[in-house]
Amino acid sequence: MINIRHTAVRHLLCVVLSASAGSAIAQPIAYTPTLREVLQAVNQSTEVRIARQAQTGAEADVLTADHAPLPVLSSKLSQIDLQNGLGAGDWIGRKRIDKGVGLDWTYERGDKRALRTNAAQRTVAATAAEAQEAVLQQMLTAQAAYYDWLAARERVQLVVSLAEAGREAVRAAQTRLKAGDLSQQDTSRIEIDAARVAADKQSAQLDLSRAVLALSKVLNRADIAAIPAGNIAWPELPNTAAPAAPSTEIGNASAAAAINARADVRAARERINAAKFTLDGAYALQKTDPTIGISFDHYPGTSTRLIELRVQIPLTWGYSYQGEKARAQSDLRQAELTEERVLRDARAELARLYEEADSLTQRTTAFETDIVPRAAQVASQAEFAYRRGALSLIDLLDARRILRTTQLEVLVARTDLAKARTALLLRTAPELLVR
Repeated sequence: MINIRHTAVRHLLCVVLSASAGSAIAQPIAYTPTLREVLQAVNQSTEVRIARQAQTGAEADVLTADHAPLPVLSSKLSQIDLQNGLGAGDWIGRKRIDKGVGLDWTYERGDKRALRTNAAQRTVAATAAEAQEAVLQQMLTAQAAYYDWLAARERVQLVVSLAEAGREAVRAAQTRLKAGDLSQQDTSRIEIDAARVAADKQSAQLDLSRAVLALSKVLNRADIAAIPAGNIAWPELPNTAAPAAPSTEIGNASAAAAINARADVRAARERINAAKFTLDGAYALQKTDPTIGISFDHYPGTSTRLIELRVQIPLTWGYSYQGEKARAQSDLRQAELTEERVLRDARAELARLYEEADSLTQRTTAFETDIVPRAAQVASQAEFAYRRGALSLIDLLDARRILRTTQLEVLVARTDLAKARTALLLRTAPELLVR
């Protein structure tokens, strides 16, 4: 009888294991994105492609600028005698008509071609830097979406465990109520507290759905929601020690190098260079460009080989391109003001990132090493005292709420710290995150 039972048990275990193995094989492993993959995915975003297309258009402008004026081919029929007639014979060789073919070409002076080409090349450099800035801006958005997704998953796990603990507390309270060991009022309080935790669970799941949608948009994938709950691995970031005094850090060489290396700063400076070449080109318009032409003429009865040479010079009487020069000067001043604003914003952002990284590091450390352990200890002591009748239910519920609040707050602090440190790395050493 015992052998039969053992055989049946072994057979049942084999069936269960086989079914589990089959289901594991049938179900593919869910895709779990990493921070580096999220940052690299922004290269395919619409915003980045638009910025790169602008760079392609600027490169085409270089080809437009770097060529001399095109020659003009012309033909003419002149000396047509309407009074005496054209005479007999064919139109090409015998009739009395002056026929001619000419070529005209404008000779540019004042290095106009070189100036407009240099301006176009500086514009290409500016648009290339702006495309890099667009990539970085998308990375900042992507890393925030990634950390929001990690935090939302961890919050759901935390709230689910708290909700389960609340249900256990309700079941224990109802048992004690039936035994006459707990009043109906205290039981209702425990049930209300558990209902609040259950409501937080619904809110956490909604936040997770929003985070999944945001991250799916970044990665252009629809399987993010299928990632199962489990251990959440936060990325390990290189140390980014914040300075003791961010205001003085901005003035040192490392901060200056970080600011000068920023793509938006480089783009602003290239815009200034392009505006300077454009201004020089506006002043170069004062040197007039003559148009030189030559024609080969054919006139029966007089000569079949006639040459005409001509020169055309524009007369700039009463106008010396004041409008073009004023416009170019205004564009240059605008580019200089833009650089001033970009530098100011860059310094402020770098100081803010350092301060945020420093402050959030201290805040997260305080929560993890002091506040949360103490709140857990207080809650444990309250549970112990309540079971022995040494503490009121209100004090117990208050200790539980404090623990829940601190657990959620440390998650928020950890998320904000990860965002701040990643943003600081993207601005100062992006090669450490994306290679």
